[in-house]
Amino acid sequence: MPAPTDAEYFDLGDFTLQSGHTLRGATLAYKTYGTLNADKSNVVVYPTWYSGWHTNNEWLIGPGRALDPGERFIIIPNMLGNGLSSSPSNTPAPYDGPRFPAVTFYDQVEAQHRLVTEKFGISSIALVTGWSMGAGQTYQWAVSHPEMVQRAAPFCGSSATAPHNKVFLESLVTALSADAAFAGGDYDPDKPPIKGLRAFARVYSGWGYSQAFYWEETWRQLGYTSLDDFLYGFWEGFFRDGRDPNNLIAMIGTWHSGNVGNTPGFGGDQKKALASIRCPLLAMPAEKDLYFPPEDEQWASQFIPQGEVRVIPGIWGHFAGGGSNAVDTDFIDAGLRELLAKPGYTPS
Repeated sequence: MPAPTDAEYFDLGDFTLQSGHTLRGATLAYKTYGTLNADKSNVVVYPTWYSGWHTNNEWLIGPGRALDPGERFIIIPNMLGNGLSSSPSNTPAPYDGPRFPAVTFYDQVEAQHRLVTEKFGISSIALVTGWSMGAGQTYQWAVSHPEMVQRAAPFCGSSATAPHNKVFLESLVTALSADAAFAGGDYDPDKPPIKGLRAFARVYSGWGYSQAFYWEETWRQLGYTSLDDFLYGFWEGFFRDGRDPNNLIAMIGTWHSGNVGNTPGFGGDQKKALASIRCPLLAMPAEKDLYFPPEDEQWASQFIPQGEVRVIPGIWGHFAGGGSNAVDTDFIDAGLRELLAKPGYTPS
């Protein structure tokens, strides 16, 4: 589907990144759902995921859900690099295209913090939640701004990108950039590196869902009639439909460098950063996720004072958190509902 056109935009001005580079005239695209109540106590921040836009998060929002816009004020900020917020595809020289500077999870959350505090005057967030890279941003919020986050619920993500995950990410960049048409990132917009995007999509197809998902031909539940139909229709269709190659690579850079330990003040110490989280944090990894296996979250949880892990059962792998099937969606929704019913962190 084409990129959505209903986003609102927050002017970040000259936004300096952790790297020291400054994006001048930077913007953060976002969408809100529901109404902010009088005491601003009903706020949910729900960041986007790798290559996703705010519309791709809407499956978890609705009447009767934990994220009910009739009760909650839900803010979905689009990540820097996703094509709606400041990205390689829309940034002028000298940071255009492949020259776009590295953006970290810390940078993403600092931009979102400015949106939440400056645009809306919010000082406390009832819940931060998100899938995949959205989960990474959830952890980052809890570490960067523990005084604001009452509850956190990362699902199918992690507080630091594991070595095996990095192998996957590097293979994606190699596949995409190997296409001669990529031209080091200075490709002709009218002649994108189609071969590279196809290779990129095929690499991704072996990781997003589990082995059992393919063995049982579960892709039929998504409306595909053969394995090739799924590989072309779902995977290639997604990455060739409005996703800019330089944007994809920029977001991989954010994912690859993920580690809450790199938050200023922690000196790269992931354990110390996790121990600083003050709010109840419910991590919901998927049983057969090849990027973010439950073992990683169970390890991390031991350092979080109020950490809990609840594994999403089943064979949908990473996409258990993508809104693809009702069973997993209901599992996540139930976890959020239970967490929101509990007392959250409030500064003493």
